[in-house]
Amino acid sequence: MERIIFDAHCHYDDDKFNDDRDHVIESLPENGVYAAVTNGTDIETSRYNLELAEKYPHIYAAVGIHPESVEHIDINKLEEYMSQLAEMLTNKNAVALGETGLDYYWDIPKKEQHVVFDRQLQLAADIGKPIIIHDREAHGDTLEYLKKYEPFGLLHCYSGSKEMLTEVFRYGKMWISLGGTTTFKNARVPVEVAREVPLDRLLLETDAPYLAPVPFRGKRCDSTMTRYTAERIGELRGMSAEDILKYTKENACRFYGVE
Repeated sequence: MERIIFDAHCHYDDDKFNDDRDHVIESLPENGVYAAVTNGTDIETSRYNLELAEKYPHIYAAVGIHPESVEHIDINKLEEYMSQLAEMLTNKNAVALGETGLDYYWDIPKKEQHVVFDRQLQLAADIGKPIIIHDREAHGDTLEYLKKYEPFGLLHCYSGSKEMLTEVFRYGKMWISLGGTTTFKNARVPVEVAREVPLDRLLLETDAPYLAPVPFRGKRCDSTMTRYTAERIGELRGMSAEDILKYTKENACRFYGVE
């Protein structure tokens, strides 16, 4: 099978893979997966994902502190955490800083979220690495940070409107990744966005093990399911799934600096 799937964002450290992680990851290439980027959410998971990337040639890592992890870190040790992330990012298998960002869905202290996100935006700019941004119900403040830093980054599992895309692309060098939500029955905004995103700024992701596309909705997701998202986006844009996968593979290789 031709390897044309590039899963731009997933979490193979997640507990849902504890029983068969190695089997799932080892089987990806034979099922059409060229590469996948597995994302850390704190220092511990970042190190673990980097270990996975060192073990498997088709796996790459992003290292960072997720907004949901802010409650579980010592904010007074933020510079120590940044030093550890900076060290991890010197590894050739660490291709981005992330996952970081803002999450207003959960009751997480916003002040601390902003401090941690702002500092990681600074770090990404200082070391010249792309940054993977989580934006959940925080569109306005996320745009303010894009305006402030004009980052080289990815808004993963994009949940904003098609109108917001204009603002996103105005600041910095930003990409958009779409996943299984595009296939959901009542998906209106993701469908509108899938039609509007410039093809040269589009990546595909799973956010595995979450957000499995139809017909697997509610089940554990893995990178092979990217194909179903590509089929849906292809339908919306009058293209084949194979062409969508090839374009997004090339985009992801360029974004992450992967050969």
